[in-house]
Amino acid sequence: MLRRQWPAFVLAFVLPLVAVYWWWGGFRSVDVTEAEAGPYRFAYLDYDGPLSNVGKTQRAALDRFERAGVAAGDTLSVILSDPRADNGRVHAQLGYTLAEAATVPEGLKEGRIERRPVWRAEVQAAVILAPSKAYQALADALAARGKTIVMPTVELYRPTGEANRIGTFTLEMNR
Repeated sequence: MLRRQWPAFVLAFVLPLVAVYWWWGGFRSVDVTEAEAGPYRFAYLDYDGPLSNVGKTQRAALDRFERAGVAAGDTLSVILSDPRADNGRVHAQLGYTLAEAATVPEGLKEGRIERRPVWRAEVQAAVILAPSKAYQALADALAARGKTIVMPTVELYRPTGEANRIGTFTLEMNR
C-alpha cells in the first residue's frame, strides 16, 4: 500500500515545495566580492527588538514616505547588533534610500553612509530567503580567510517590481 502512495505524495507535496523554493531563488548562488560601496543617503526609524518583527518598523517607515509624498528608494537596513549574540534581538536603523534633493519625511531620521571598502554578498531571491542566503555565503567566504562577520552590516533590497517579490538583496560589511 505504501509503495503505491509514494509517487502521489511526491507529486502532491514535495514537488510543489521544491518548485516554490526554486521560484523564490532558493537555488540561486550568492556572489561574494570585495568592492567599494556607497555613498547612501537614507531616512530611517530606530528599531530595537526581535529580528522577526523588523518588517513592521520597515513598513512604518514606508508609510511615512507615502504620507509625505516622498519617493522611497531601495529598502536599507543598518544592522548595528548581532542577533545571534542576543537571542534574536537586534538594534537597527530601518528605512529607505533617499534622493539627495528629497526632504526627509516627518518622523524619520536622516542617515548617511560614505563610500567605503566592503565585503559584498549579493543574491537575487525573495525577501524571505535572501538575507539568510547572503549572510551564510558571506560567513563561509570570511571563514575561508580566518575572519568572521562583524557588525554593523548594511542590507539593501531592490525589488524587481513584480508581484512575486523577487529582487536583488545586497549585504555589505566594512573591510
